[in-house]
Amino acid sequence: MLQRIQILIKGKTFIISLMLIAAIAVSLKSYFAPFKTFGSDIHVYTNFNNYLIFKQSFYHLINGQDLYCLYPNEQWDLFKYSPAFSLFFSGFAILPDWLGLSLWNILNAMVLVGGVYLLPRFTLLQKGIVLLLVFVELITSMQNSQSNALMAGLLIMCFALLEKKQYFWATFCIVCSVYIKIFGLVGFLLFLFYPNKLKQIAYVLFWVLFFTFIPLFVIDYKQLTFLYTSWAHMLSHDFSNSIGFSVAGWLQSWFNFTPNKGILTLVGAAILCIPFIKYKYYRSLRFRMLALCSILIWIVIFNHKAESPTFIISMMGVSIWFMMSWQTMIDKTLLVLAIVFTSLSVTDLFPAIIRTDFMVPFVIKVVPCILIWIRIVQMQFQFSESNLD
Repeated sequence: MLQRIQILIKGKTFIISLMLIAAIAVSLKSYFAPFKTFGSDIHVYTNFNNYLIFKQSFYHLINGQDLYCLYPNEQWDLFKYSPAFSLFFSGFAILPDWLGLSLWNILNAMVLVGGVYLLPRFTLLQKGIVLLLVFVELITSMQNSQSNALMAGLLIMCFALLEKKQYFWATFCIVCSVYIKIFGLVGFLLFLFYPNKLKQIAYVLFWVLFFTFIPLFVIDYKQLTFLYTSWAHMLSHDFSNSIGFSVAGWLQSWFNFTPNKGILTLVGAAILCIPFIKYKYYRSLRFRMLALCSILIWIVIFNHKAESPTFIISMMGVSIWFMMSWQTMIDKTLLVLAIVFTSLSVTDLFPAIIRTDFMVPFVIKVVPCILIWIRIVQMQFQFSESNLD
């Protein structure tokens, strides 16, 4: 029985089919679901509100409107991505919502799958297990029509392409991620591991210019300048609004300590970067992959806006880490905690009263990810010649 299950998980056809079916099923369920309200707002909105935010941003772009203000008659919440993302979304916006939403979720799932299957050294069985471990989080992200699976896939794909010395497409992935969500910038740390820095910088500049100015195909330079100014203003104000499922949220809910988010982020960034001083281990694939896992988790747990759908990114870091960890009893326990309290805590396996009165107020979802990130940093510090590939 176990052997049959392993054969099934090894099969790309099974994994890809599972992800495609999930993407289509989730999309159609969201499309046909009843309208709902958010908070005290009197307006009613669809269950695929985030998709509509992305879609409407394209029409706001071509109509010369501000992308970064509220449009309560169309959607709930703000658009927070780049003007280039708005233009990119034209391919979905022109389609009927049921089809565009389905293709959007399929794109997210397939980029994630593609990134994992490009990872070096892992067997097909290990890659299949990684994807199954994040399946619940993928569903959560797609239910909210979010871009988080796409972000995770781009970051992992960037790493895999760097390993193959395909710097042109690796820089495309990382710059593309930044123009979706600004925290993709952290992924540039991965480039420290690889030679040909001047070539990498040249490629990065090319893609930055490409993504920065491509909206000029549909708007003029004055409007583009206005949009980037408005985007920067929105992001600066957005930083102070919440603490989310993050280290800051954990410190506040557990210890009644409200840290300065800027200082906390700097401390977290310092801890993230310190292992990079062990440059003599850059030649180890295990060391490089630990850094990838650390980055994937860091950009969620130190994200003041982290929500439940964001955790597909950190759980990718958790899953890849476990496949290459020492798999001690501590490691196995941490993985179980992540599966139960990070992935499953938002599902109906937990009664609603527990979710609303315990899981959410005490930001339980982030705690296993914090513990695993600490474990990864510990592994990086303990890395020695005996750990080399």
